[in-house]
Amino acid sequence: MILKICGITNQEDATAAVAGGANAIGFNFFLRSPRYITPQRAAAIQSPPGVRRVGVFVNEAPAHIAQIAGLACLDTAQLHGAEDRDGYPESLPVWQAVRVGAGFDLAGFDDCPAEALLLDGPAGQLLGGAGEPFDWKLAAGAARPIIVAGGLDASNVARAIALAHPWGVDACSRLESAPGKKDHAKMIGFLRAAREAFGQ
Repeated sequence: MILKICGITNQEDATAAVAGGANAIGFNFFLRSPRYITPQRAAAIQSPPGVRRVGVFVNEAPAHIAQIAGLACLDTAQLHGAEDRDGYPESLPVWQAVRVGAGFDLAGFDDCPAEALLLDGPAGQLLGGAGEPFDWKLAAGAARPIIVAGGLDASNVARAIALAHPWGVDACSRLESAPGKKDHAKMIGFLRAAREAFGQ
């Protein structure tokens, strides 16, 4: 089970996320994101053993991803661009982000070599996440690990889990007081609701 808080930009939010039950925290290395963080700043944010450190990337070369992963002590690369298996870094697991829109077919990703598919809502021309939910029933019955993202908060995460039966959930924008700054009450409420829905 993955409980991920993404868009971490400071130690206070990381500490609160882990204290609330998050077992994965995400750092956004997409330069055009309002939650962008440098590898050096991400490296300075501490997290305890057992908490996955996930880097969000968009159309970066594998060697550059591996370099940032080393600098920021990442455990996983979350790829939001047009990467294929040749664009995966060899040094760490990959979560491949996929936009769920009209005509989405989960079976089309059966041969994807990623550790997990991160299913995200529609975003138009935006990259790296837009905070919009999708039809969670489309994620049900997957033969591989699925992480549900996009527009999740305490009010809807239990329904998302009930319909999608995912390996994990990932939230960001609806848990913020401003881009890159978490509202701790919303974050803790989301994590509590997710844990309860997963039966933890």
